[in-house]
Amino acid sequence: MVKFVAAPVAGIAAGLSFPLIWALSVAGMMTTVVLVSGVGKMWALHLRRKREEKGKPLFSRKSRRIVGIFRRFGMGGIAFLTPILFSPIGGTVIATQLHVPRWRILLHMLWSAVLWGAAFTMLAIRFSHLAIFHH
Repeated sequence: MVKFVAAPVAGIAAGLSFPLIWALSVAGMMTTVVLVSGVGKMWALHLRRKREEKGKPLFSRKSRRIVGIFRRFGMGGIAFLTPILFSPIGGTVIATQLHVPRWRILLHMLWSAVLWGAAFTMLAIRFSHLAIFHH
């Protein structure tokens, strides 16, 4: 669920088929998104309080970059980058902190999981001849 890219590698090592690896990758990411988005507002408030207690500024260089991505590309941009940059947990927390409605988070993360799940599964199959994949 957490390491979206690792799922296809593990699936290949276990000898699973493309459709099963793809479906399990999507299911794993979406399970994370559903769980994290469900407690997302509480989590966002917790993170904000922690930053304030430590005396850290509300916006860091990293958070400004993320807000810039969101302003330019919207939730679609965050969803697209989630599997490769943020992880399913990170992308969902980001979307929640940006006050994206839960249904939009779920919708965008679903198409992202389907797209990247297929891409990572195809890459894992394409490079399965490498020694690290042999069981």
